[in-house]
Amino acid sequence: CTRKHHHPKDKSNEDYNVCCWQKKKAILKDELSTKFEEEGGIAPELSAEEKGEEKKNSSGTPKHVTHGYHLVEGKTAHAMEDYIVAKTRQVDDSELGLYAIFDGHSGRDVAKYLQKHLFENILSQPDFWTDTKAAIKRAYKNADDEILHEVVGARGGSTAVTAILADKKKLVVANVGDSRAVICNGGVAKPISVDHEPLKENDEIESRGGCVVKRPGNVPRVDGQLAMARAFGDGKLKKHITSEPDIFIKKINEDTESVILASDGMWKVMSNQEAVDCIKDIDDAKEAAETLVEEALDRGSTDDISCIVIIFQ
Repeated sequence: CTRKHHHPKDKSNEDYNVCCWQKKKAILKDELSTKFEEEGGIAPELSAEEKGEEKKNSSGTPKHVTHGYHLVEGKTAHAMEDYIVAKTRQVDDSELGLYAIFDGHSGRDVAKYLQKHLFENILSQPDFWTDTKAAIKRAYKNADDEILHEVVGARGGSTAVTAILADKKKLVVANVGDSRAVICNGGVAKPISVDHEPLKENDEIESRGGCVVKRPGNVPRVDGQLAMARAFGDGKLKKHITSEPDIFIKKINEDTESVILASDGMWKVMSNQEAVDCIKDIDDAKEAAETLVEEALDRGSTDDISCIVIIFQ
């Protein structure tokens, strides 16, 4: 990873055409679905006799999995609004790695609530093992309803990118907003989430009665306010946005090297491949996360930055 002081390219363009964004969105979703999506649930595939034995990947070699994380407060007027989850847990004879980035806005209450409750909501769904996507979508909806009615009401919101690693064999990623997950297989970075940017979902927003406003010198915003098309909370805009996640299930194989989850404070200044290249020679997950955050700061990021790195060896 070079330690030069890079400057992010200006990706804003007032002449972006919404139709173009819709086509790009469709292509990206198709690519993600073709390459990464698995149907059904994540129920363990091993027999009862194999329960308790170390799970192995398709090459027969056990995967040693470690994780690390790092957060820094941005150079903005508000206090730190990012929250994370990074832990392992035994559930129904399976080992689950639970990882999440929650990037709050207009306050920290929504992100804090999600950190405490979202995974509990997901794992409590009766069809979590058999129809994982439906279970996660329902859990996201339940959490958002609770946030709107009991936590913050009309003000405050958060992104979410969650990853569940089941028995070191399957990875389930769900996201709402612009926090992102990236997987590295054989040195090549691939996104396993979709950035929910307003222009990409202009048609959906307008169909709900909202609009996307692009003012000079600013990013496109829903109703001129929110810089993402999906979020938890944000009650004043809820009629025009959604908290429904995109979900992808990916098998871990012998080529899988790492997974990175991070808030947009990092992705604004670093491409997916640059992030993967930055940590390719680092075996310690915590050091890898710290290296990525420091690189983002060197490149001029002023936002809160949170980063989780999962390393497979």
